[in-house]
Amino acid sequence: IRDYCPVPPRGSMRDYCPVPLRRSAARTVRFPNDVLFQDHIKQGDLEQVGRFIRARKVTLDTIYPSGMAALHEAVLTGNLDCVKLLVKYGADIHQRDENGWTPLHMACSDGYADIARYLLSLGASLEATTDDGEKPSDLIDPEYEELAQLLGGTALR
Repeated sequence: IRDYCPVPPRGSMRDYCPVPLRRSAARTVRFPNDVLFQDHIKQGDLEQVGRFIRARKVTLDTIYPSGMAALHEAVLTGNLDCVKLLVKYGADIHQRDENGWTPLHMACSDGYADIARYLLSLGASLEATTDDGEKPSDLIDPEYEELAQLLGGTALR
């Protein structure tokens, strides 16, 4: 009975448990802070993103194994509030990923006009080029008319 269901030293049969008890794991899986931080960004969990930054558990300029920094990850989610939060805490709007893309390149490529507008209002460069020589305007898909207008008609040439 002890292996099946623990019985107190002075226990009786009424303490018998017909269903085996689960034993708790001796070990737990712990993920590095940067992995957890990226996950919070991708999920748009602004409260946790802010906590990680305020607790100095992460640095915003780190290039993650994905090849991108936190701000790039936030832009790819399309979450303007997350982008604003990261910028508020010092994320560099000019930082390049491993392919030379700035956050503005990503916003233009993925059609996030609101994020592109915000980055431009902070001074993001329209002239920044990727490692392949592409400017943000070169990456705008024709269906993203608002972005094309925002960038002054320089797109879609």
